[in-house]
Amino acid sequence: MKIKYDHLNSKTDSPGLLKPIAIGNTLLPGNLFLAPLAGYSEAAFRSVCLENGADFTYTEMVSAEALARNNKKTIELLRPAENEALLGVQVFGPEYKTFLRALPRILTFGPTLIDINCGCSVPKVLKTGSGAMLLQHPQKIHDIIKALVQAAPIPVTLKIRSGWDESSINFLEIAAVAGDAGASLITLHPRTRAGRFFGNADWEQIKKLKAECPLPVIGSGDLFSADDALRMLSETSCDGVMFARGAIGNPFIFARTKHCITHPGEEFTISPAQKLEVFLMQLEHLARIKGEQTACREMRKQLAAYTKGMKNAKPLREACNKAETMTRYRRYITAYLESLGEQSGPVRNI
Repeated sequence: MKIKYDHLNSKTDSPGLLKPIAIGNTLLPGNLFLAPLAGYSEAAFRSVCLENGADFTYTEMVSAEALARNNKKTIELLRPAENEALLGVQVFGPEYKTFLRALPRILTFGPTLIDINCGCSVPKVLKTGSGAMLLQHPQKIHDIIKALVQAAPIPVTLKIRSGWDESSINFLEIAAVAGDAGASLITLHPRTRAGRFFGNADWEQIKKLKAECPLPVIGSGDLFSADDALRMLSETSCDGVMFARGAIGNPFIFARTKHCITHPGEEFTISPAQKLEVFLMQLEHLARIKGEQTACREMRKQLAAYTKGMKNAKPLREACNKAETMTRYRRYITAYLESLGEQSGPVRNI
């Protein structure tokens, strides 16, 4: 069962904040994106985000070298969800030759675009010369994008941080280099590599990038609510927003954002039963991909996120941490909802 959000196709006038985005010859239907989240943005999660209002989604970040070597586990990360007509594949690597070796494998999945990761600050990625390490080498970014633009029949985009550290903030230089090489879109997370996820994202940098860069600009960083997305769109004039940590356990953030923009002042609520209905949809989808037992184990961390802030949810989480079957998940969730006296959003049998 899909939760109905009538406003998702609303004709209500909005202040121009919701809009399609043209990249090359491709038109993305809207401007609310799901980020490539390592360990979370697998096909099942992307699927429920799309069902709940996301306009465009990305795979988890994948290694160009692993794809070039036909690594099975990495290749599986590129498989689209059942309802995923459009898909961004995000890839990391140290130099253009690695990307070109990986390209044939990437294209077999028919992605909408290829996104180059120039922002990951995880040590195991940095030590390969990839991710945010590329921010110190603008020419390498230029060469990677130019090579892929010449070789691939689809748009090439990139996601960056504002710089390596506070003494080397160079996002405007990187944007200019990327545009010159033929990039079609740029996403900025306005923290440095050294800043990781500490402090506040500097949205003024997104505003500055949008003012000076001719490419479509997507903003990311500190988007944990619909109000955050509305403020970023309004204050920076960016073309779209990319939800990352704010979407974990909360695929409803896309629908809530659209409602906030198209129906200002109207309340938008999701009941515990509706939240857990979507959780079970995600579990079911993941089980079809990875098998029931693996899915049940992997969804434990997702349940913690889905039930964050729910009344008396700790016993539910503890029970499901031992569940190895979908039937047990359903049984524990049903009992939990009954304890709340929850009536709406019935849980399906799966």
